[in-house]
Amino acid sequence: MVVGVSKGFEKKLQLVGVGYRATVEGKELTLNLGFSHPVKMTIPDELQVKVEENTRVTVIGRDKSVVGQFAASIRSWRPPEPYKGKGVRYVDEVVRRKEGKAGKKK
Repeated sequence: MVVGVSKGFEKKLQLVGVGYRATVEGKELTLNLGFSHPVKMTIPDELQVKVEENTRVTVIGRDKSVVGQFAASIRSWRPPEPYKGKGVRYVDEVVRRKEGKAGKKK
């Protein structure tokens, strides 16, 4: 059985950060990612995008490469940063955290 035809493929992304939101209006995905303007992305015809809780985005489609490419283009707007962990990440992604500066010693 062909998985893409029977079930489809999906990638789940999570928006982590204060004020980071996502909405879908028709064939347009709008992302508020802390920029001075909202990021608007046109959803390809072969994909379906669902938003749950304003911070979880699910990309669903039959072609695995198209699903992965669109999910990667969403993530590329704000990849997770290693100090606070803010940004767009895959749900199963583990972000390696770094320690901040040690501070000035007297």
